[in-house]
Amino acid sequence: MNGDNGTSAPHNAQLRALLFTDLCDSLQLVERIGDAAAATLFQEHDRLVLVLQHRWNGQLIDRSDGLFLLFERPVDALGFALDYQRDLQALGEQRRVELRARAGLHVGDVLTWENSPEAVKVGAKSMEVEGLAKPMAARLMTLARPGQILMSAVAESLTRRATDALGERGPRLLWKSHGRWRFKGMPTVQEVIEVGEIGFAPLRPPRANAKARRDLPLWRQPVVLLAESLILASVVVGGWFLLRPEPAIAFSERDWVVLADLENFTGEPVFDESTRHAILIALEQSRYVNVLSEGKIRESLEMARLSGDTRLNRGAAIDVAMREGARAVLLPTVRPKAGGYQLGIDVVAPGSGQVVRSFTVAADGPDQMMFAVDDVVGRLRRGLGESVASLEQSLPLPKASTRDLRALRAYALAENALGQRRFEEARNLYQAAIDIDPGFALAYMGVAKLLARTEEGRQAREAMQHALAQQERLPPRERLYLKAWQEELEPGGWALEQWRTLAKVYPDSFAGLSNTSWLLLQDNRFSEAESYAHAASVPQDPLRLYPMVQLARIQIAHNQPQLAAETLMQAQGLRGRDDPDDTGVDVFVAQRRYVQAGQLLVKLRTGDALAQRMRLRAQLLLAADQGDCASMQAAVRADAPAPELADMQVQQRLQHASVTTLCAAGDKAELQAIAAQLQPLLEDRDDPMQQARSLQWLALVYLAQRQGQTDVAEAWLHANEALLRAQRSPMVGKWMRVVAAMGELQRQRPDAARALIEPMLDGSEPVQAHVVLLHALRAQSDETGVRREQEWLARHRGQAIAEVSAMQVWQPLNVHDVSSWAAPVKAGGAP
Repeated sequence: MNGDNGTSAPHNAQLRALLFTDLCDSLQLVERIGDAAAATLFQEHDRLVLVLQHRWNGQLIDRSDGLFLLFERPVDALGFALDYQRDLQALGEQRRVELRARAGLHVGDVLTWENSPEAVKVGAKSMEVEGLAKPMAARLMTLARPGQILMSAVAESLTRRATDALGERGPRLLWKSHGRWRFKGMPTVQEVIEVGEIGFAPLRPPRANAKARRDLPLWRQPVVLLAESLILASVVVGGWFLLRPEPAIAFSERDWVVLADLENFTGEPVFDESTRHAILIALEQSRYVNVLSEGKIRESLEMARLSGDTRLNRGAAIDVAMREGARAVLLPTVRPKAGGYQLGIDVVAPGSGQVVRSFTVAADGPDQMMFAVDDVVGRLRRGLGESVASLEQSLPLPKASTRDLRALRAYALAENALGQRRFEEARNLYQAAIDIDPGFALAYMGVAKLLARTEEGRQAREAMQHALAQQERLPPRERLYLKAWQEELEPGGWALEQWRTLAKVYPDSFAGLSNTSWLLLQDNRFSEAESYAHAASVPQDPLRLYPMVQLARIQIAHNQPQLAAETLMQAQGLRGRDDPDDTGVDVFVAQRRYVQAGQLLVKLRTGDALAQRMRLRAQLLLAADQGDCASMQAAVRADAPAPELADMQVQQRLQHASVTTLCAAGDKAELQAIAAQLQPLLEDRDDPMQQARSLQWLALVYLAQRQGQTDVAEAWLHANEALLRAQRSPMVGKWMRVVAAMGELQRQRPDAARALIEPMLDGSEPVQAHVVLLHALRAQSDETGVRREQEWLARHRGQAIAEVSAMQVWQPLNVHDVSSWAAPVKAGGAP
């Protein structure tokens, strides 16, 4: 009670429906997304509550992490709770976070009174509510699981017969009794009923707590059960050991498991690495079970201040599972057995550390161990709830990998070395696996992955061909992965659909998610890319730094630089404070915080040619956004010569030429030198770098057009037109239209320029498409069209900065043109 605080006298008792809700894990949410993002999210949440409060005639009494509302009609309280659960989930999906609430609903008599204005001013609620109904509703809420609506029997009887007021949802509601419960402070036992919609209601028994427990009949109470068990023990103990049921773990589809290191009791080293890796391969074929990656396990161990090479024994595996939220730990063992071996997998619940299931199978000899792994993992997957239909789609393990344990051991060691970027060691181990078993498809694919990462495109493609020749021995997941890389390494390839298929079929494939996001980002399909980047940025992905940086670029493109800054701050924690990302400069430029951008530039590393290119890009962006040609030209003069790598030299020269285009009259000799170096590279029709070089050639053509070298630009475009049209990258096709439209504009044919540009305006077009269109409209004296394009440029400043295809060459032109043309200008000016 509040004491004497100037309140009015309590009203008479009134029958009301009381609804308590609690937003689950709100503190952890704030820690995860940061204070600023959380404040914005909670403001949207409060607006949602206000809308629902008016819709269902609710009276808000108190609000903190949860809500306390009064309703005159119980069915209105239920309507509010159902809409709140549904809209809360939608809000979470929009913000890429999980939002769930628990709710408790009761009907009873309450006393209400209003606090004085003086009391409200010093922090009191505007209205006070008391009565036994209040703690009853609150106890129901604390009993509920996330996403669950629990109500008392009296509330159920009053709402269930009035569900017509809920419209078409009423008949589809699910109702489930969870039995009788005793609540602390409540004089009578209460039946607890769950209500909810399909897809929202957990329909699971509530968890007892200090203030609520099940009211069990005498024969089910612990003391009586103990006595019964003692009486029966002497009779049934033998049968129990023979026929005992295996307890299940509460495992759901897509839950995570930690696979511990193998306990090898045979003393034979051939089992050490190979058996665990065989289990891993078999588990990764599942679309039901997610296995925590090796990289994430190492990261988790290092967070606990342990070496990443720490043996993952039972204790370490349980610790990792607890930190990473895994549902189960799998402990594999191999033991000698008369006439052979016994392979076993124990399923351990991380919270209790207890073994809840065990699966074993015998193997006559080492050559039979792959068949034993296939058998025991199949039993495990069925035991965790995976369907028979899903299991039947998996490739038998001996066919998917190799029957030779020595080959599998070499492959397992190679995978570990690759994950730790020990490339030469990984190369030798993959080759050893192939030498032992020339038909080992996974080992060929490992070589291809390694060569792709070290940018040896041709050799990677050759290794892919060997893997393709053995692809019937690849598991379905790896076959999809191989198919995506095959398209990626084809001259002019564009593997978006292959990576997207991998992501859809195997949602825990972070390679599929991250690469889908990257290709959509390249194609300016920012909203589509965002969901994939979010999905790949989860803590279970050890390489989540990369999709997080992609997510930051998407947020810049959406004119959300503050959100991008928060995302990069999280990514920086993974990258290391002493190694900042150049995307941070883009964020500061988007915020027009030029001093901070300059300070960050100084910290960017310059140890290799690629880092130097990215640093110069950031320098030019910062200067171009301020219209500072002197700084741009100084950065070019200070740019050290690129190494003797043709690709890097071409890139450097194009960066320099973009400055010449913006800040000088143009330099025909400079562009011709670039063309002379790039043309021979384009003539190699079997080069996996064709797509990147095609965009470089289009950049060269466009720079020539911007410098007024129309004839030269037209000749260059015509010289490689067939090659450019053969590229499958949509960005190559879009830029071909842009340069073709620019050519028409410079030939005084604005109608033809518009005819090329306007059909491509679907939201994924480059910023420069609108620059060309604006000039065409000005040439036609279309003032309305000019204003429309100026407004578009003003609204898309973030995209001008964030376009991936523009980052290397066109980015300074983008930000310069947005600054120059977004503001109102007189009609009739020349482009």
